[in-house]
Amino acid sequence: MIEMGILDPAKVTRTALQAAGSVAGLMITTEAMVSELPEEAAAAPAMPDMGGMGGMGGMM
Repeated sequence: MIEMGILDPAKVTRTALQAAGSVAGLMITTEAMVSELPEEAAAAPAMPDMGGMGGMGGMM
């Protein structure tokens, strides 16, 4: 390794383990974010009319 320019093999190993841990964490998080598509529900029925505003004298 020293012939290839790697001066600190322990640091290389530590960095490789940190990178592997980071990728593993990303994969775990990504897998947890996968979910099913929501089902399309039927449209809500129209709201009924108010049936007049009884008891409000003086109004049209």
